[in-house]
Amino acid sequence: MKELKVLAEGTNFTAVSAGRFDELKDYELPMGPDVTIKGKVFTGAALKSTGMEMSLQTLAPGEGSAFVHAHKTHEELYVVLNGEGEFRVDDRLFAVAEGSLVRVAPAGKRALRNTGTADMIVMCVQYKADVFGADDTPMTDGVILQDEVFPDGLAR
Repeated sequence: MKELKVLAEGTNFTAVSAGRFDELKDYELPMGPDVTIKGKVFTGAALKSTGMEMSLQTLAPGEGSAFVHAHKTHEELYVVLNGEGEFRVDDRLFAVAEGSLVRVAPAGKRALRNTGTADMIVMCVQYKADVFGADDTPMTDGVILQDEVFPDGLAR
């Protein structure tokens, strides 16, 4: 079974590689005694993430989710990186393709399938719902530093 590769680590970061997108099919994700999802990998633990989980998944033409699911407290953001398909949320079915972004609230019943002729590659970011307030924006949380962007002498 394929595993994520750590590229670099430091006090404030972890970098990993999942490999080429056409190699995602080599991952296997055990979900329980009778369910293994081929072509999917979670990255949060390898990245040492403390505020989100992320997965990468590939679906071959005609392939779809193994089951419909919802969450207790986690919202999900799906990003279609390649291919095309259909996405189901509750009683709605709609087309998605490369560049589509779909946010699903925790209670939303969700599933997707590849309706195209090429592999469908999807990134899913999972995070706790309802933690951002009106004042929590990238503009209010970000701090612009006066550091030189790429100074000579950076450690490699």
